Amino acid sequence: MTNAPRSWKGAPEHYSETPDWKDGTTKFLGWFSIGLGLAEIFAPRQVAKLVGISDEDEYVGTLRQFGVREIAAGLGILTRPKPTYWLWSRVGGDAIDLAWLTRRLRDSEEDNDSTKLLAAITAVLGVTALDIIQGTKLTSEKLPSTGHDEGSFQVGKGDDGTVRLEAQVTVGASPAECYEFWKNLENLPRVVGHLESVRTLGEGRSHWKAKAPAGLSVEWDAEVIEDRPNEYIAWHALEHEQVDNLGSVTFVPAPGDRGTEIHLEMEYHPRGGAIGARIANLFKKIPQGALMMDLRRFKQLIELGEVVQSDATASRKMPHPAQPNATNELKSELRAQ
Repeated sequence: MTNAPRSWKGAPEHYSETPDWKDGTTKFLGWFSIGLGLAEIFAPRQVAKLVGISDEDEYVGTLRQFGVREIAAGLGILTRPKPTYWLWSRVGGDAIDLAWLTRRLRDSEEDNDSTKLLAAITAVLGVTALDIIQGTKLTSEKLPSTGHDEGSFQVGKGDDGTVRLEAQVTVGASPAECYEFWKNLENLPRVVGHLESVRTLGEGRSHWKAKAPAGLSVEWDAEVIEDRPNEYIAWHALEHEQVDNLGSVTFVPAPGDRGTEIHLEMEYHPRGGAIGARIANLFKKIPQGALMMDLRRFKQLIELGEVVQSDATASRKMPHPAQPNATNELKSELRAQ
């Protein structure tokens, strides 16, 4: 890897030009998504009443937006031979649905039916689990011809130990708003799961700390190598570091004035020596699809003002927001940066 700015590829290959990989469960999720979307678009009041919302008229617009998202995901699942991207996009949509339903449940000012809302949340959690299972299955299945999954969000590991990750997502915000978040690299650990911290050092340089298995961590210094406001940011590790990290984020206006397409790519290339080899083994454990989930967290943060935890662990029976933050407060915070 050289120190010169690198021209990254565009969107990852979400689709594989192979025979149809979809099983019955995946096709069911596609048709379910379309059916739910049609109901939310054409009968939003009935859907609101079904899940226990007392004021059906207040959320007509919100439910119709959810419906458009569901139909887009369903069509993607049914029309693509290996719809990995669309299955993981459903997981992100599920998280947004869970956040919205939980807000309705917790809002004491709304006279909603808590029993119906809890039932709806439970149903969404079940569908989310199914989406994750199918998405993981497609992500992990390999193409015999290439040895890695062209439909996933990880570009396979090279013979030299290099780990390349890439993903994209469409966010309902302008390129300028998205750029304001990413230009401050200290914001990255808020959405990138394997990063523990990023601390700016001045003059375009920063100190990075990444999480690793067994409670270990890896640290290095990096510098910004290209910064085009509202368009593109790229960075790489300094030459003396054991980890040669290269990353970039691109902001592209989405067609139809739908916001911004975020393209995120990261590459970890260990330098020589025993330490470099150990570091390579640590980064190889980053799961496929991890960066996609990171971008989904960014989408939630920008659009909802918070990142939603929907693991429903034993200690928490329902989905719960992590670090809640009002959307307007978040935008004020970004402007202040």
